[in-house]
Amino acid sequence: MNRKPFGIPKLLILDAWHQVKKAGGGAGIDNVSLKQYEENLSSNLYKLWNRMTSGTYFPQPVKQVAIPKAGGGMRNLGIPTVNDRIAQTVVRLSMEAELDKAFVPESFGSRPGKSAHQAIEQCRRNCWQYDWAVDIDLKAYFDTIDHQLLMKAVRKHARQNWEVLYIERWLKAPVQQVNGVIVAKGECGIPQGGSISPLLSNLFLHYGLDLWLKREFPRIPFERYLDDCIIHCKTKRQANFVVSRLKRRLDEIKLALNEEKTKICYCLDAKRRMHKEEPQVVFTFLGFDFKPRAMRRKTGGFALNFTPAVGRKAQKKLRDNLRKTGLARRTDITVEYLAATWSPIIRGWTNYFGQFRPSAMQWTLHLINRQIVGWLCRKYRLRTRAAQRRLLRTVQEKPNLFPHWALGVTR
Repeated sequence: MNRKPFGIPKLLILDAWHQVKKAGGGAGIDNVSLKQYEENLSSNLYKLWNRMTSGTYFPQPVKQVAIPKAGGGMRNLGIPTVNDRIAQTVVRLSMEAELDKAFVPESFGSRPGKSAHQAIEQCRRNCWQYDWAVDIDLKAYFDTIDHQLLMKAVRKHARQNWEVLYIERWLKAPVQQVNGVIVAKGECGIPQGGSISPLLSNLFLHYGLDLWLKREFPRIPFERYLDDCIIHCKTKRQANFVVSRLKRRLDEIKLALNEEKTKICYCLDAKRRMHKEEPQVVFTFLGFDFKPRAMRRKTGGFALNFTPAVGRKAQKKLRDNLRKTGLARRTDITVEYLAATWSPIIRGWTNYFGQFRPSAMQWTLHLINRQIVGWLCRKYRLRTRAAQRRLLRTVQEKPNLFPHWALGVTR
């Protein structure tokens, strides 16, 4: 009886498929969508299992797509095929639990039981205790991860030979550029969009940044979510010193600091005096703007507090995403169709940003109502006041039609 070189359970392949299907995503270079893959699911999964257990699995080139960045410019994403995404998820599921034991508590990104909201909460507490925050921005991080250093970390933690083998093959997989040309992969970079990319990026910065900070600056707290990191300092002099040391450290691991976007921010509040030099008092972390805000005291009156709330870029992004649907100018649809399309976008946004200072969402949610009023004007050829009255009648009849109506934002 011929035994397979690698013992990969079939159930692990099936679990990986379910996770890939749930995550969604487009087709890779082979143009096979999730729906098409599922039409012959048993055969496809068996072939993948057979190749992975025999060592004959090789990934296809990664399809590169360009998406606009929030701050301007374009970001390249790499989309593996559905088959390759399942294979990557198999390795991630196999390594994740063991790796998670090694990661430090300050690391929150793409970890079981950890979330962005936990990172934001810890950042908020640290801003109350430390006067200065360093907002770290790494220059083209995913594109510059050194393969040799990464594989050194992978080999230290991998329990199965096939985990190392397939990670090496994914790192070497060629890329089909936006213009259709297939090019060989260099000695650095991992594609954003791969199922295993967040785990590998976490592992790289675990050794490259987290352990270094805890060793060199044991009394300085920080929180990191993938490549987004905030470091907290007592004084500006200390913050400048940390940045200077960090530049040297990043050079050692072949990364670089984006000096234009890296900020040293003063956490101004009622207990802290404003400096004459007028320091930066706003930074953005995971879509939330941290800045001084007037907060109502329990004893009455208001006091300045340094807190997070939905950021300006996140508010603009929501409006842009709704605008991209193109429904605001279509008069052939019903309000129910409009709500069915917009509601998942609005609900995801409010669920995420409503965790901290939800009142900051009000203005943007009111603007959505204004868009609905504009749609009513075009569909029924109404004046603005008449469309507003029609909107209020619809709210009274169907108060849960849109997620923000259920939150009480109806005007």
